[in-house]
Amino acid sequence: MKKFVPDWFLTGMVLAILLAAAFPAPGAEGGWMHPELLTKAGVALLFFLNGAGLSFKALKDGIFRWRLHLLIQGSTFLLFPLIGGLFLLMAGHWISPDLRMGLFYLCAMPSTVSSSVAMTSAARGNVPVAVFNATLSSLIGVVITPLWMSLILNTSGQHMDIAKVFIDLCLWLVLPLVIGQAMRPVIGGWIHKHKRLTQIADRGTILLLVYTSFCDSFARHIWTGNAPATLVLTVAATLGLFFLVLRLLWTVCDRFGIAPEFRAAVVFCGTKKSLATGVPMAHLIFAGNPALGLILLPIMVYHPLQLLICTPLANRWAKAAEN
Repeated sequence: MKKFVPDWFLTGMVLAILLAAAFPAPGAEGGWMHPELLTKAGVALLFFLNGAGLSFKALKDGIFRWRLHLLIQGSTFLLFPLIGGLFLLMAGHWISPDLRMGLFYLCAMPSTVSSSVAMTSAARGNVPVAVFNATLSSLIGVVITPLWMSLILNTSGQHMDIAKVFIDLCLWLVLPLVIGQAMRPVIGGWIHKHKRLTQIADRGTILLLVYTSFCDSFARHIWTGNAPATLVLTVAATLGLFFLVLRLLWTVCDRFGIAPEFRAAVVFCGTKKSLATGVPMAHLIFAGNPALGLILLPIMVYHPLQLLICTPLANRWAKAAEN
């Protein structure tokens, strides 16, 4: 388990929320930390590091499995959002609009990169297919995720300036990613040699974004009176979502006779959602929303749950592959 679950990071998320509850003023709107600038700088740093560490050479071996790519990307950007949209219709007014938006945002987000590849490798699956799809998902998500959110927000009577969102995404996310990739020949070796240090910088920045995300929520008393019930409902909804998608992907793999080595890539890439991408992207899509902490709650719950469920599954498949 320790190979896949960075315990210090999960503990840090809890501490960041508790710190926001105890001291919300510094990270809230108008606070001395200037979150409106700090968060954008954090997003830029995250994607610069991602760009510098991204090896397109590693994608070549998996690029020609287009049927698997369609299945995985279809699960990430079509199946998940359709289930999320159905949930919005069924939930009605039973849960708060912000939590409903957070659950749909979870469904619209791209897949993870590191853990999807790590799980596929541990299960003795096809790593090139996992690398290709996890990376492709992050790139597609820059366009598809805000489009889905714009559709849902406009349908629900809210307004989202999609042009401004795309400009912010390009400026603070895509541009640093491109710069990082361009500088990879110069700094790629150093980053590979100091993976631990860059991981700390990456995860530490995410924890800072988590803290500022929750500061406004606590400062404006968004959580007053419903925190325990909201958490229980979020855990139940995210578990149900995960197992439903897992069951559907498993059925498709059985129906079309997908080999075990490719099944691992389909399941682990097709069921994952990226906290590392979701948190910074949310700061740009929902900029200025005081309920950002509540919107991010589903992905913060989904993140550890997906790791806890997929780890024993990967170990089980690895043992089966050895026999």
